[in-house]
Amino acid sequence: MMAKEIATFAGGCFWCMIKPFDTQPGIESVIAGYTGGHKENPTYKEVCSGKTGHTEAVQITFDPEIFSYEQLVEVYWQQTDPTDAMGQFVDRGDSYRPVIFYHSPEQKAIAEASKKALQESGRFKKDIVTKIEPASTFYPAEEYHQDFYKKNPDHYYRYRGMSGRDTFIEESWK
Repeated sequence: MMAKEIATFAGGCFWCMIKPFDTQPGIESVIAGYTGGHKENPTYKEVCSGKTGHTEAVQITFDPEIFSYEQLVEVYWQQTDPTDAMGQFVDRGDSYRPVIFYHSPEQKAIAEASKKALQESGRFKKDIVTKIEPASTFYPAEEYHQDFYKKNPDHYYRYRGMSGRDTFIEESWK
């Protein structure tokens, strides 16, 4: 049996990034949190201030024998606007920037090849600007952010719909 692996993705509001991964086979956990910045143990309020350098992200523990990193990257692309470097949908600023954080040279190579293929596909008229960066310390978010789509489904679906994410996904990926 192969060891579990970790994947970390930032794609705007982390509430919206949990369910698409959580519902895939071979996923052990999806944790909402903060990464990529300089402040230790940041709070949600601190990250939203834009002064920590962190972005909202999800960290996924998965079994690559069941669901590969390549498959995770494909799910990731289809949750984001890869042409928007300074936020995602209604969420603007550095703390919502799209980033694939890699944990190994293999993950980096897969992410870069996937980004190149997406750029060359012509699916988007603008450049693919999602960053690919080395993973750094990941700080889990406060408990009320974890599994938000399960705990607060009405709020979650209302937010997704009003944010423009669902419309963009429908128009760009379906």
